[in-house]
Amino acid sequence: MAKMTPRTLSGFMELLPAPQQQMERMMDILRTTYSRYGFTPLDTPVIESSEVLLAKGGGETEKQIYRFSKGDADLSLRFDLTVPLAKYVALHYNDLAFPFRRYQIGKVYRGERAQRGRFREFYQADIDVIGDGKLDITNEAEIPAIIYQTFSALGLKRFQIRVNNRKILNGFYAMQELAEKSGDIMRTVDKLDKIGPQKVRDLLISEIALSETQADEILKFIAITGSNCEVLNALQGYAGKNEVFDTGLSELNTVVKYLAAFGIPEENFAVDLTIARGLDYYTGTVYETTLLDYPEIGSVCSGGRYDNLAEYYTDRQLPGVGISIGLTRLFYVLGEQGLLNPSLPTAPADVLILPMTEDLAPAIALATQLRQNGIRTQLYTEQKKFKAKMSYADKLAIPYVVFLGEDEINAGVVACKDMVSGEQTKFGFDETLQRIRVGLAEKNAGCVILEK
Repeated sequence: MAKMTPRTLSGFMELLPAPQQQMERMMDILRTTYSRYGFTPLDTPVIESSEVLLAKGGGETEKQIYRFSKGDADLSLRFDLTVPLAKYVALHYNDLAFPFRRYQIGKVYRGERAQRGRFREFYQADIDVIGDGKLDITNEAEIPAIIYQTFSALGLKRFQIRVNNRKILNGFYAMQELAEKSGDIMRTVDKLDKIGPQKVRDLLISEIALSETQADEILKFIAITGSNCEVLNALQGYAGKNEVFDTGLSELNTVVKYLAAFGIPEENFAVDLTIARGLDYYTGTVYETTLLDYPEIGSVCSGGRYDNLAEYYTDRQLPGVGISIGLTRLFYVLGEQGLLNPSLPTAPADVLILPMTEDLAPAIALATQLRQNGIRTQLYTEQKKFKAKMSYADKLAIPYVVFLGEDEINAGVVACKDMVSGEQTKFGFDETLQRIRVGLAEKNAGCVILEK
C-alpha cells in the first residue's frame, strides 16, 4: 500500500515539544495573571450552530468562517471567543453572578489567506467583564492594568497600551454631520498605522465620499498628540457641542484618572485618537497594545467596551468590556524576533531516573517519592546502552539525571547529576530533593520573553 506523505495544512501551527513547552509557559502566566484579578476560566464549544454564531455576523465574518453541514445541521467553527461568550451569558443568565468575569484561552478559526504570522487556526486569550443592565466605568479603567501586569509578567517592558473612546469619535463625527458614515470612517481610520495618513485621506474622499475639507478635519482631529493630559486638554476644546462626545470624554478622563492607582506607569499608556477598532460592536473605551521596538507587528492585544453584543440572544442589557490577545500570532512573532528566552527549561520532566539494577522496585519507589514531592519525574526502563540513555536526557534537555545502582541503594543515597553544570552529588533523599528544588527555582527564574 502506498504511503501518504504526512503534512500540516497551510495556516495551522504545529509545534515541536520544546516550543510547545514555551507556549504552555506563556499560557500558564496568562491564567495566573487573569485569575489574580478574579476572572473564572471558561470553555465554550469550538462548533456552534451557524445561526447562533452569525447572529451578529455577516459581511467579512461570513466570508471567513469555516461552515459545514452534518445531516440537517448547519454548523460553523467559532471565529472568535466573544460571540460565543455573549451566547453563553444569555443562555446561562439565571445561573451566573454579575458582574461575570471570565477568561478563556482557546482556538478559533478563520478561513483567511494564510501568510507570515497569520494563521487559520490560532489561540486567542480573552478576558471579559459582563454586567447586568449596567457596567461601571471602573471596569474599563482596570483592563489596562491587567494588560500591563500580563505583559510585564511575560517579561516585556517596552510596550504601550493605547486607549480611545468610540463615543468621542462618534460625537466628533456627529459635529461634522457625518454620523451616518461614522462606522465606515472609523474602519478607514483604523488602517492609519498600516497605510499612512495620505492613503487614509484618499480613501475617505474616494470610497466614503467625504469632501477634502471633511477629510482634513478628521485627520487634524486624530493627529492630536502629546502627553495624556495634553491630549485630554485639547479634547476639552471640543466639549459642549455634542452630548455623546462629552460622555466619551468624561469616560476617558475617568480611565486615565485611575491609571496610577491601578499601578500603570504613564510610559506604558497613551491616549491615542487614531484607535477606533474596526468592529462595529464596540461602543465605548477601546484598546490596542503595541510593542514599541516592533511596530511592524501591529497590535498584540486589543478590545474594548460593548453594550449590545447579546441583543440577538436576549432582551436583557448585558454590557461588557474585554480584551483579546492573539496568542499564536504573538508567539510566532516573538520567536521570529528571537525574543523567546532559550535558557528556560522546556523538558517534559525535571528528573530522569536511570535504574542500574535488574530489580526496578527501588527506582519505582524513588520516582514515586519524587513525584509526591512535586518533582516531575520520568523513569527510563528501556534496554539501551548507557550512552543512549544519556543522549535521550540531553535531547529532551532534562535538568537532572539520577543513577540508582546497588551501591546507592545499599548506602541509602541518590546519585544526581546536573546536566548543565555537570556536577554530580551523592546525598540522602531529603538533601537531593532540596538540591533539585533550589536548582529548578534558579533555572525557572527568568522571564519567557527577553527584550533585546
